[in-house]
Amino acid sequence: MPHQHFLIHKPYGYLSQFAGEAKKKKLGDFHDFPAGIMAIGRLDEDSEGLLLLTTDGRMSELVRSKKVEKEYYAQVDGLIDDAAIAQLQTGVEIGIHNVRYLTAPCTARRLDPAPALAPRTRKIRDDRHGPTSWVSITLTEGKYRQIRKMTAAAGFPTLRLVRVRVGSIWLGGLAPGAVVEVADFGIGNEGMK
Repeated sequence: MPHQHFLIHKPYGYLSQFAGEAKKKKLGDFHDFPAGIMAIGRLDEDSEGLLLLTTDGRMSELVRSKKVEKEYYAQVDGLIDDAAIAQLQTGVEIGIHNVRYLTAPCTARRLDPAPALAPRTRKIRDDRHGPTSWVSITLTEGKYRQIRKMTAAAGFPTLRLVRVRVGSIWLGGLAPGAVVEVADFGIGNEGMK
């Protein structure tokens, strides 16, 4: 039987899994997925955006590898400056399971104007709490809550995090909760670093 592959726009407040904590919202709420389906990588409950699902373990390993870029848009607290962008690009020290870790160099840039994303189901905060700004961060590693830890280490905590690209696949206009079955992910040379 051929493998099946899906793209999903994981909304805020859902886990990137199909079983487990009974009271939590999970990916199976959106579609009747085939047996053996797995999320490729994870987005934490508070994060949103593009998630790839597959029944093919080898494809999962390829996409999770350092050969494939992942791009995120992060809304941060405050007006991010050039010094913080440079710090993100060269690597920042973060904690991973109580061990200090220096992130690999990555691509980071300010997004101005703010990206046109679907509103989040839960309001972030209002303007009276101060300004926010957006940054794009593209990396090939994926440590636990890495982007959030990186922006905090640079002095600009993340308020909202959306994965917009995996390799050559973009979130585009896929609505939150939408699921699309695809023949394959087309992760080829253009998606490889």
